[in-house]
Amino acid sequence: MVVMPVWEPVGRAVAATARATRSAARGTRSATRRTVTAGRQATRAGGRLRSRVAGGESGMVRLFDLHAVSAAGDTLVAVGLAGTIFFAVPLGEARSNVALYLLVTMVPFAVLAPLIGPLLDHVRHGRRYALATTMLGRAFLAWLLADQLDQLALYPAAFGVLVLSRTYGVARAAAVPRLLPERLGLSQVNARGSVYGTLAGLVVLPLGLAAFWLGPQWPLRVASVIFLVGMVIALRLPASADSDRPAAPRAFPRAWPRRDPAGIRERVFAGRLVRATVVGSAIHRALYGFLLIFLAFSIRAGSLPTSIGGRVLGEGTALAVVSGALIAGTFLAVAAGSRLRIRHPIVVQAAGLLVAGAAATVATIRFTLPLVALLCLLAAVSSGLAKLAVDSSIQERLTERLRATAFANSETVLMLAFVAGAAVGLAPAPGRVGVGVAAGLLLLAVARTVLVAVRLRGDPLSGRPAPGAPAAEPAPTAEPATAADPAPTTEPAPTTEPADHGAGE
Repeated sequence: MVVMPVWEPVGRAVAATARATRSAARGTRSATRRTVTAGRQATRAGGRLRSRVAGGESGMVRLFDLHAVSAAGDTLVAVGLAGTIFFAVPLGEARSNVALYLLVTMVPFAVLAPLIGPLLDHVRHGRRYALATTMLGRAFLAWLLADQLDQLALYPAAFGVLVLSRTYGVARAAAVPRLLPERLGLSQVNARGSVYGTLAGLVVLPLGLAAFWLGPQWPLRVASVIFLVGMVIALRLPASADSDRPAAPRAFPRAWPRRDPAGIRERVFAGRLVRATVVGSAIHRALYGFLLIFLAFSIRAGSLPTSIGGRVLGEGTALAVVSGALIAGTFLAVAAGSRLRIRHPIVVQAAGLLVAGAAATVATIRFTLPLVALLCLLAAVSSGLAKLAVDSSIQERLTERLRATAFANSETVLMLAFVAGAAVGLAPAPGRVGVGVAAGLLLLAVARTVLVAVRLRGDPLSGRPAPGAPAAEPAPTAEPATAADPAPTTEPAPTTEPADHGAGE
């Protein structure tokens, strides 16, 4: 009988284990290589997509990325504040909280906002740093808000976030013409940037809700981190986003009134088309604010039926349906605007008001949750397109010297319109009555906007910035002559900007 040495089976087992280990290592390396390759391919594909959406302009790609980060942070701030002010308290207290929020944050902003534009106009040669500062400030205030949710200091901090958010929006909109790709129009670029922001908000919304489940302060803390990322992106914008540094220091400009380099008093909203688009968009924003607040309280008060197809929905689900319709409408507006070149902005606004008015009339006759959600969807689409019309009109018809001021003033008007609509929505009226009154006012607004559209039918937009915009810095004017030192009678040098900034009127 032959006895097998003990070490032979042990050696075979060790060898088999080594072979299996080598095979597993080769499989792991192969899987890792495939994963890395797939990741690189996805990254390159995503980069090509972003570049194509931005018209091949790398600066516009970064500006879109910055807007996506800003919208994501604002969404998380909204989740944290809405849960504290509206959802976590009884109906009567919620109405008082919302009214206090509108009074303490929105109204002071309307007073302060006209100063934002002149300030940004004064430092437009450092626009990247202005954008980064708004991001850093929001990061600090969002972190501060997380510790002040149950204290009165919540409202001043929320006011600060609002001011910085609108300041960012004004500075970003003023930078768009300087980074505009050759093959895209202003309305298309504005819409595509809004698509970026809307998608970013939708992506982080589940994250914000999950963070809120852990505690109302956590969405705000996550927002703070996101805003810090935005600060880095803002600093990496190309230098072309900034205007040329002036040859001589400028005096700090005033919000009202403004004067051109020749000393002639000028209006920021110069041109009938710009003024008409701002007014038309304000009507849309008032409707949006009214629907948002009035329908939310109607659902909580039980004056709006919450059944769909015979199935009764809970209060939270019904609120999600209405708010989801508003969000979806905003996304559809910017998605459609990304493919459109808006030539006649007043016609677009009139058509939107007509569709929203018809939907409000139908919703009044048959007051059901699906029809109310359809009204919200159409009103949001109309409001989004109206805002794109305003941005395109200002970017095209006004020179860079006035652009930031014009954007700040338009944001003020639209914010006041939103606050007015929301304040009316706080009235404890029956749901059907409130929607019916809105339908009647919308039909009156349609008649007014159609008349304006007829008057301005011969004044279309071209989709490109006005000639001379971005404008060169005006040369410093000479000191006025005195009696002892008469001025020479020479012809004045031509200015680089037209006296009438309402080009196309």
